[in-house]
Amino acid sequence: MALRNVRIDGDPVLRKIAKPVTKFDEKLKMLAEDMIETMVAEDGIGLAAPQIGILKRLIVIDLYDEKGATVYVNPQIIHEEGEQFEIEGCLSVPDASGAVRRPCKVTLRAQDLEGKVFEAEGEGLLARAMCHEVDHLNGILFIDKVEEKPEEV
Repeated sequence: MALRNVRIDGDPVLRKIAKPVTKFDEKLKMLAEDMIETMVAEDGIGLAAPQIGILKRLIVIDLYDEKGATVYVNPQIIHEEGEQFEIEGCLSVPDASGAVRRPCKVTLRAQDLEGKVFEAEGEGLLARAMCHEVDHLNGILFIDKVEEKPEEV
């Protein structure tokens, strides 16, 4: 496993649309492990492959609970409900935060590292992280959605 450099706002890769993963192999597993290691080292709760310069539809999320880190390959949000309006930050936009409107609950359809399709539900912070990371796969940063920006941190 290896730590990867997190790309910072202004890097053009962060504004590109990631490509679907079609090859489920050891290289993909190593990339996911590197992403988890990088996310933990940076004190993040989520990381998308474009944030480390890889244009693949791959995200990892860890709320540091009993569930541990989850890898989502080719994730798609298939259902949303409710609304939450909370402060967000991002490893790719250091020293900034802002209030973003997101659904309270989402259902995500994705594949695991073997290519098997699964669905996952997220509420509260997990729903927010899922939406935030899927946005990264579409070239969208949270700062594009800030409705009310508090003081810089």
